[in-house]
Amino acid sequence: MAIWLTKDSKIIVQGMTGSEGMKHTRRMLASGANIVGGVNPRKAGTSVDVDGADVPVFGAVAEAMKATGADVTVVFVPPAFCKSAVVEAIDAGIGLAVVITEGIPVHDTAAFWAHAVATGHKTRIIGPNCPGIISPGASNAGIIPADITGAGRIGLVSKSGTLTYQLMYELRDFGFSSAVGIGGDPIIGTTHIDALAAFQEDPETEAIVMIGEIGGDAEERAAEFIKSNVTKPVVGYIAGFTAPPGKTMGHAGAIISGSSGTAEAKKAALEAVGVKVGKTPTETATLMRELLS
Repeated sequence: MAIWLTKDSKIIVQGMTGSEGMKHTRRMLASGANIVGGVNPRKAGTSVDVDGADVPVFGAVAEAMKATGADVTVVFVPPAFCKSAVVEAIDAGIGLAVVITEGIPVHDTAAFWAHAVATGHKTRIIGPNCPGIISPGASNAGIIPADITGAGRIGLVSKSGTLTYQLMYELRDFGFSSAVGIGGDPIIGTTHIDALAAFQEDPETEAIVMIGEIGGDAEERAAEFIKSNVTKPVVGYIAGFTAPPGKTMGHAGAIISGSSGTAEAKKAALEAVGVKVGKTPTETATLMRELLS
């Protein structure tokens, strides 16, 4: 089983004909994802040969959905135009929008997230600045490598793309139901809590890996949610144990302010509700292996 993305998901790619969009469309198709179209107003009515697959290009998301039944969009649109692209997807009523683009102005993210809320959360947004979501053996929407693990028993939610890949590889002997990279920007659409709730409800997810990082209080809020709502075992890792206060580390949201948002504080909050937290990614994988063995 999987969360949000299954073998039946029909995916379109906004920005498919750009260099990044085309590169990752090839990778998604090669991994078995059902890519049914791309969106580019300037190339509407054409089609693209992607390694032998003839993929049509539509002028708008609504048009693509009507023609193909698409329920997922992956957004590779440049930052300056990304807000319009996501708003278009929301207005079309697509179920899931995976926003890969990094460097989107925070006020643009705030605007399209507010628009999603105002329309009743009909569109789930993952990202921005994220690697996307993969349900190994079923589908892949984003840039997560499909050959590092197979289908299995673990659910993973992570702020970090690179750490997503590392934990998937280190736990490849168990495999994953779904892995979700939620992104590390100050404003994101899908949170740790959203993924934890979905994995808790998924009957084939037996345990959960949660990867956080310094900055903000998302991990502390996730700890409170776990305490009251999650019965499955959770193992955690917090990136940034050696980060200096006041300095942004990688992600725009990864910054310690005073004594708030430190890795130690987040580790303590998670351990207080029974989550085992590794000091390194490898130690985190070992903790999960011990739980499942």
